[in-house]
Amino acid sequence: MIEGQGDGIAFGAYGPESEAWRINREATALLAAAPRALLLQLAHPLVAEGVEQHSRFREDPRARLEGTLHSYMRLVYGTRAEARAELRRLNRLHERIRGDVRDPVAATLGRERYSARDADLALWVHATLIDSTLAAYEAWIEPLPEERAARFYDETRPIGLAFGIPNDLLPTDLGHFRAYFDGMIGPGGPIRVTPTARDLAGTILHPPLGRMLLPPGRGGNGMPARTRPVAAAGLDLVPSFLYDWLLWPGLLLLPPAVREGYGIRDGAAGRLVTAWLRTSFRTWRAVVPEPLRWMPQAVRAFDRVRVADRGAERR
Repeated sequence: MIEGQGDGIAFGAYGPESEAWRINREATALLAAAPRALLLQLAHPLVAEGVEQHSRFREDPRARLEGTLHSYMRLVYGTRAEARAELRRLNRLHERIRGDVRDPVAATLGRERYSARDADLALWVHATLIDSTLAAYEAWIEPLPEERAARFYDETRPIGLAFGIPNDLLPTDLGHFRAYFDGMIGPGGPIRVTPTARDLAGTILHPPLGRMLLPPGRGGNGMPARTRPVAAAGLDLVPSFLYDWLLWPGLLLLPPAVREGYGIRDGAAGRLVTAWLRTSFRTWRAVVPEPLRWMPQAVRAFDRVRVADRGAERR
C-alpha cells in the first residue's frame, strides 16, 4: 500500500493520487465488475465447493455480492486502521471455511479437501477482483493506458500479501499477472464451470427479485418485519427476464470459455442491450456531478482528505 502520502489517517492505505482511488470510485463500473468477479470465483471448482458448503448464497444472494463489494471498498477507501481491521476480519472468517470436496468434477483436480486459506485459492479470488475491475473500467469508463493499469496492479499486491499469498506466488507485475490469469482460464488450467458452480450461478444470472430487494433477516426498507417475507415472496414471482438484462453488460465481459460454461450466450440481443446501456451511461456520466456517480465510500474518503487538507492549511 502506498506510504508517505500526506496525512496517513485521512489518506488511508492509498490516497487520492493512487490508481486504486481513481479506478474504483465509479459506481457503474464496479456494479458491472461485481457479478463478473463472483462468476469467475465460482468457476474455480474448489471455490465453488466452499461457497456451496459454507454460505447462504441461495437464500440471500445479495449478501455475498454486498459483502464482497463493501469489504473491497473498506480496503481501498477506509483509513489505515479500518483497512487493517477488515483484513483481520476476513482472515478470521476464512479460517473456518474448509471441508471435503464433493463435486465429481472438482475431485479431478486431485484435492480431497479445500480451504479458503489455501494460497492458490486466495490468489484466484484476488485475481478475479483485479481483472474484473480493469475490464469493467475499460468497458464503461475509458481506455486505460498501460502505465496506469500497471500502477493499479502494483497497488493491489500488498493486499494479496496481507491475505497470506506468498510473495513468490503472487505475480510480480501486470505482465506476469496476465500470464497467470490466461493460464488459469486456458485449456490446461483449473478453471472450469462445474455443476455446483452452474447451480449457484442461477442466483447471479437470474436473481430472485424479492430476495435481492428484501433479503431475509434484514431490517430497513421502511417495511414492517411481518410483511417483508410476504412482499419478498410476491416479488420473487416476477419473471427474471424482465430485469436480468441489466446484468448483461457485466456478464458479456467474462472470458468466452467461462461464459460458455455458464450457458451465457453472446447473442445480438445482448450486444444491442449492452451498447444501448453503455451509450446511455456515458451520456449520463457527462452531465452528472462526480459525487453522484461515485461509490459512497469513495465520496467519504475524498471528503476526509479535503477536511484534512483544510486543517493543515490553518496550522
